[in-house]
Amino acid sequence: MARSLRERVGVPEPRTRFDLRRTTFGFALIALILAGGGMGLRAAWRSAGRHPVAAALLIVLALAALAVVLRRRRRARRVAAAVTDAAYGIVDAGLAELDAAEAARARGRAEPADPVDYAQLDPYAFEEAVAELCRRDGCADAEVVGGAGDLGADVLGTTPDGRRLVVQCKRYGPDNRAGSQDLQRFGGTCYAVHGADIALVVSTGGFTEPALDYAEQCGILCYGPEELAAWSEGGAPPPWDTAAAVPAGQDARLSAP
Repeated sequence: MARSLRERVGVPEPRTRFDLRRTTFGFALIALILAGGGMGLRAAWRSAGRHPVAAALLIVLALAALAVVLRRRRRARRVAAAVTDAAYGIVDAGLAELDAAEAARARGRAEPADPVDYAQLDPYAFEEAVAELCRRDGCADAEVVGGAGDLGADVLGTTPDGRRLVVQCKRYGPDNRAGSQDLQRFGGTCYAVHGADIALVVSTGGFTEPALDYAEQCGILCYGPEELAAWSEGGAPPPWDTAAAVPAGQDARLSAP
């Protein structure tokens, strides 16, 4: 059979590109195999002390197998190559499973929402948008409850760690900030009536200084347009990740910074 040009000029075959991760997993698999073999030999050694005749028979069989292997080196090399290929096949399958699992986790991660001009929404659409943000970040049961007789709660939900979230939504214009009276009305019901662990007021117009002072005293979180945009676009964690956890039976207002 005619030799190829590469063989005639003596150019070696190109080597497979080195893959560090594949090689690492391959060595790990070989280590596991060797460890298992060592444990098997140790068990066999202990068994030999109890059953010397069986041990002698096993040694004879092992020597006979070794003799066959030595006489058939070429076949042994083929067997070794097949075992190596099978081992790398197992490694490649495992790596593929890991990559698929990571891709599935990446698809399941919450994606930040596109920028939204919340000030342009009507009040009910604004409440729905805030509830959707809560659901996106783990409050699966968040729902709009605002309306006549809502006693200050527009959105209710449960945080991923089991705390009760109570939100009031103020869809105000840029020149109409939420004032201290707004916060006082909410503060009078969010804990006593709604049992809030986390009380949050979201205002598209921001807050007055007296309102912020009152909110700090009562442990109420205030999200103005900047905080809302950062939360919505993924630049900041959700409000409940920044709120201190409240021990069972303790008033949430006592945990305010």
